Amino acid sequence: MRIGGEAVATARRQPVLLPYDGSQVGTVFRASAEEVNRAVGAAKGAAAVMRQMSLAERAAILRKVAARLAAEAEEFARTIASESGKPIKEARVEVERAVSTLEFSSEEARRLAGEVIPMEAAPAGKGRMAITVREPLGVIAAITPFNFPLNLSMHKIGPAIAAGNAVVHKPASTTPITALRMAALFEEGGLPAGALNVVTGPGGELGELLTCHPEVAMVTFTGSAEVGVGIRKRAGLKRVTLELGNNSAVIIDRDADLEASVPRCVTGSFANSGQVCISIQRIYVHQEVYREFLDRFVEATRRLAIGHPLEPTTDVSSLITPQDADRIVAWIEEAVQAGARLLTGGERRLRATVTPAVLADVPPHVQLSCKEAFGPVVGVNSFETLEEAIERVNDSEYGLQAGIYTRDIHRAFQAARRIHVGGFMINEIPQYRVDHMPYGGVKMSGFGREGPKYAIEEMTELKLICWKL
Repeated sequence: MRIGGEAVATARRQPVLLPYDGSQVGTVFRASAEEVNRAVGAAKGAAAVMRQMSLAERAAILRKVAARLAAEAEEFARTIASESGKPIKEARVEVERAVSTLEFSSEEARRLAGEVIPMEAAPAGKGRMAITVREPLGVIAAITPFNFPLNLSMHKIGPAIAAGNAVVHKPASTTPITALRMAALFEEGGLPAGALNVVTGPGGELGELLTCHPEVAMVTFTGSAEVGVGIRKRAGLKRVTLELGNNSAVIIDRDADLEASVPRCVTGSFANSGQVCISIQRIYVHQEVYREFLDRFVEATRRLAIGHPLEPTTDVSSLITPQDADRIVAWIEEAVQAGARLLTGGERRLRATVTPAVLADVPPHVQLSCKEAFGPVVGVNSFETLEEAIERVNDSEYGLQAGIYTRDIHRAFQAARRIHVGGFMINEIPQYRVDHMPYGGVKMSGFGREGPKYAIEEMTELKLICWKL
């Protein structure tokens, strides 16, 4: 582990496995309460140093780290693919995005400004002026998932550093190596010792210790809704941001461009084996184009190459664990028994691979429609009116992102204004995200926004300074 700028080992070891075949790719150490307390203590000491650093100094560190990451892009991509099972071509894109996230964080560090308050707008404000400034919170606990072990971590660490905070990072227990290598890059880039600490081990145990620690000022978490709700309950008055689950839906209207929408929907459904918070899980297609869309979609899905994540031609590899593969197969079987039609895929292979599955006429009450699958499976249903499609998209406890394909701008904005999500895409898939946009959800998809500018707002405190002339 990395605590206070030092490598830390414990008596307990934990293997890191390649999900595709179960082979061991590394070993890390398991933290206990002792290491968590030590990491928070180191972060508390470094927070005072970070607070005194100028905006230019923080920005320079982030630029250096971005450049170092770009120089080691291939090594990081292979690390991501090896511990997460993500196809190497997707891992390379993740590294590119992480570099961009750090660069955006560096830019936002320079723009960390408040405003002038017109005190004399009130009678009692005569002869007074005021400004606001944004100040760091202190120690931030960042708890991150396995599916984007690099970029989602940078979405928390980059803005935290830009804002002048110190971080204790708890990466997913299945993908800790990327986080440890990034900590080394930050140290090489000039980050003060203790400003970024990485503790590895079981999420339930370490996450609770961090959430309840009195010196932690904020918890930023990406993961399941169940765990997020638990963090919110235990956090008390701490600042909390939660990016939780979803079961993204997209509407294909009667005039949609199928040449554009079909391949994008295939990508949006099966990238990273569907293990993306905004992966498409439900597709609602107007009845006039339902059959044509379905035929094209199934055909394109069958062309996806399934294989080892380090093979350059692989489109789909494995889920993160065999248990997740078991769950996806069970959900498919449940949907079929309830009347859905399995048109392709859904076959179990090797250790944790499920072939990309497309189901039609999926009943609204089955788990595939109601819950987050987080796997390579999508349900395609038809609709008659846009009103009906909007209602079915909204019939979910989640609300992260959704989308519509249509040439009718009126219908596009009708859907955009009425569908209850944090982000809505027109003529683009719900899985679309660029790294400087505000990103986050409503309902059980969480609260707070990521994207460096918006994360910095979450990670700072607004202070008013007023003076009498």
